Amino acid sequence: MTACAGDRNSNSPGAPTSPASSTPDSTGSTTPPPTETELASRAASEILRRYYGVRNDLRQDPKLPLTRLGTVAVSGELTAQRLLVKKEREAGHRQVGDTKVAQFKVQSVNLDNSDPASGKVPTVQIDVCADVSDVDFIDSGGDSIISSDRPDSGWIRFLVSNYEWDADPDGGWRVASSQDLEREPCDVS
Repeated sequence: MTACAGDRNSNSPGAPTSPASSTPDSTGSTTPPPTETELASRAASEILRRYYGVRNDLRQDPKLPLTRLGTVAVSGELTAQRLLVKKEREAGHRQVGDTKVAQFKVQSVNLDNSDPASGKVPTVQIDVCADVSDVDFIDSGGDSIISSDRPDSGWIRFLVSNYEWDADPDGGWRVASSQDLEREPCDVS
C-alpha cells in the first residue's frame, strides 16, 4: 500500500487521541496505533461492504428510493448504479438473494488531497471477488432471466474515494468507480 499525504490534524474527529502511544497485547508487546493508510483502508473497506448491502436492498425492493445510493457511491459509480437499478425496475426485473463479498484485497491507498476540485482526492483501490451463487434475477412473471452458465463469482476493481477529506476524513468515503476484471473466478464454496 502507498500513501501520499501528511498526517491529518490529531484533533480531527476519529483521529487517534494519542498517536505516539501503543497498546500492550496479551504477550506483553505493544501494538502501534494504526497509520493514516490503515485507517483509510479500513474506512474504504467498510463503505464498500455497505455498498453491496445497499445495492442488494435496492435491487430486491423496487419501493426503496434510489437516493440511498448517495450514502455509498459518488461520481460515475453513483450515476451508473442509479441508471442500472432504474432500468431493472422499469423492465420489471428484481433480484432474489444477496450478492456477497467472497474475497477482498486492498491493492493501494493514496491519500493525496492536493486538488479536490479536479478529482485528486484520497483514493483506495480494492479488488473484490463477488459471490453471486445465491443470486437470481426474475422478471415480472417470476421467471429467472439469468443464464445457466453464469459463473458463481467474478472480480471487480473498485476505486473508493473521499471527496470530503478535509471535513470528514473517516466518514466521507464513497465508491467512485468500478471495473470488471478478467480473472479466474474465486472459490466461493
